[in-house]
Amino acid sequence: MDSPRIGGFGIPTFSPEYLEKVIRHISLAYGASEHEAETVARHLVKANLSGHDSHGVIQMPTYVERIKLGQIVPGAPYEVEHETPTTARINGNWGFGFVVTERAMRLAIEKAKKHNVAAVTVRYQSHIGRLADYSMMAAEEGLIGLITADSGAGKKSVVPFGGREVRLGTNPISIAVPSNQEAPVFLDMATSVVASGKVGVARARKKEVPEGWILDAEGNPSTDPFDLPRGGGILPLGGDQGHKGFGLSFMVEMFSGILTGIGYGTDPTAFEARHGVEHRHNDGCFIAVFNVEAFRPLEEYKEDISGFAEFVKTSPPSGDVGVQHPGEPEYLKELRLREEGIYIEEETWSRIEGLIAEKGLADAIGKSA
Repeated sequence: MDSPRIGGFGIPTFSPEYLEKVIRHISLAYGASEHEAETVARHLVKANLSGHDSHGVIQMPTYVERIKLGQIVPGAPYEVEHETPTTARINGNWGFGFVVTERAMRLAIEKAKKHNVAAVTVRYQSHIGRLADYSMMAAEEGLIGLITADSGAGKKSVVPFGGREVRLGTNPISIAVPSNQEAPVFLDMATSVVASGKVGVARARKKEVPEGWILDAEGNPSTDPFDLPRGGGILPLGGDQGHKGFGLSFMVEMFSGILTGIGYGTDPTAFEARHGVEHRHNDGCFIAVFNVEAFRPLEEYKEDISGFAEFVKTSPPSGDVGVQHPGEPEYLKELRLREEGIYIEEETWSRIEGLIAEKGLADAIGKSA
């Protein structure tokens, strides 16, 4: 299949519209509904546009493999196992995490609009990708959104502070607030020094990772991204102050692993014994939404958030870029990549082309967006 790449920008790139089309067709071919396919494509390409390639289309071959193994279930029922006016416990029944968590966040938003605060837990679903996609759903409705995620009992990639064997996931957290800024105001971060997917991107691009990201299997500092799947581990956020990242990670696990009931540890058999089902990648997440109007008028709050963001940015720059408020770098990156196109490394695109060929999708997808 000829690659419909955009030229003239120094590196070969794809338009976001074309990538969404590719991912949508692949998802449909492997059993997703139209809604599921559109949602998966939108989230993956949005991650690339935001500069988080680790959560972008590089994930699609893994999703297809999990569908084939029955670990992702297209069309899985969305089940509200328990509900009160301000809370809910959701069972995704191993459906697409993007679809399940979007629906759970919409439920939390509805509850917070009626009752000012809401909290929802989700378990038994596949990878949910970039967390800001969900917290921003609340911010766009004039609410404050918070979400944490963890994979419970199963494969881990992060060593605790003071240790050299993995015990934790990358345990991300995202908070988004409404504002009058052109660029949205949000935090979206792993509590490890880097997301594990970024190490995977380095492997795909055959590049070393920076010092301070990972340890090898013997606990020695390493810059070889292949040391991670060989038994190494990612360090917690904070360098020599890594107890701070470790503490954040520990607390994320309290919400997303323990409160959701998906457990903890690195032994999938423990999960199977407890839950009576085969272990799969399992993104447990905790969602909380707060109605600003319960505390002060929304427009005043948004004005003050914007004023604060601009005040912080008056600090004289220490480098070429200067101060950007949380969420602004991703926004500016997206603006640029929508014009320039998204770079996809050859190894990833080759795997995508393999999926296209396997299902005979080349004619349906075509060569343009």
